[in-house]
Amino acid sequence: MAIVELFSKRQKKLRGEFPDVYMYDDVPGSLRAQISHIINDAFGYPVYYVEQCYITIHQILLREYGVLELTPFEKRRGIHESVHDFLLTEKVLDVVELCFRMINNSIGKNRNEQHSDSVLLYPDEAIQDLNSRFHEHGVGYQFESNQIIRVDSQLLHSEVIKPVLVLLSDVIYAGAQEEFLKAHGHYREGRNKECLNECLKAFESVMKIICTKRKWNFNSHDTAQKLIDALLKNELVPTYMQSQLTSLGSLLVSGIPTIRNKVSGHGQGTDKKDANDHLTSYALHLTATNILFLVESEKALS
Repeated sequence: MAIVELFSKRQKKLRGEFPDVYMYDDVPGSLRAQISHIINDAFGYPVYYVEQCYITIHQILLREYGVLELTPFEKRRGIHESVHDFLLTEKVLDVVELCFRMINNSIGKNRNEQHSDSVLLYPDEAIQDLNSRFHEHGVGYQFESNQIIRVDSQLLHSEVIKPVLVLLSDVIYAGAQEEFLKAHGHYREGRNKECLNECLKAFESVMKIICTKRKWNFNSHDTAQKLIDALLKNELVPTYMQSQLTSLGSLLVSGIPTIRNKVSGHGQGTDKKDANDHLTSYALHLTATNILFLVESEKALS
């Protein structure tokens, strides 16, 4: 269902009352309600397999949180209502992610002709609506590749992160995609050192995959620097372009590997080393930019 530009929304925009910085710690009540409507529209009325999806989501949450009930009085109201009530808790993103995985993976594939009458949104439409609502409320998350990921800049997300996820969806990059999504997950949860470690893993995995695909010599234990040297030696980037770029090899080496090695790759000794949020954000987006460049360069080779 398309988002309607109500009169009150237009007036807020005219008054400049719209978020210009993403927030991450608060999900407004109105957004929670809108998400509940989207889930209802995408699930449709509770035929057997829809009920099973709700039961699966409910069981996952119970087990992962180590509780017997999600919300008070749920036995009186039922599992469907309990899952939707959970959208009102501080763990709202957990249930949103699980519900939209079900929408993306199960609901759309199992819809039958009779059930279709009650479904108002197809999976792609539901995901688009969810991401639009996040953006509308200035809440810095999006649902991509079956996960809720953190967004720091809509431009960076649309121009860098999303294209990288599309490129890494190719089966040969499955390992690198898993590592990059783990990095995003760590970043969302504030585990900055773990994020940097997964960034470097994804970066190195992509280079190893390219070398393997092209049958270029490398050692499975090679560091990022040696892998970069192998790519440049085999002219992944044409020689004439290398001279025009600002020391490509130096840029890549002084980017992800150095950041990771300085703050998370080795023992801390007597001094505790912290990777702050803005450094981690820079590393994550630098990883995405480098991966995008390398994969597209490989695809451009004859």
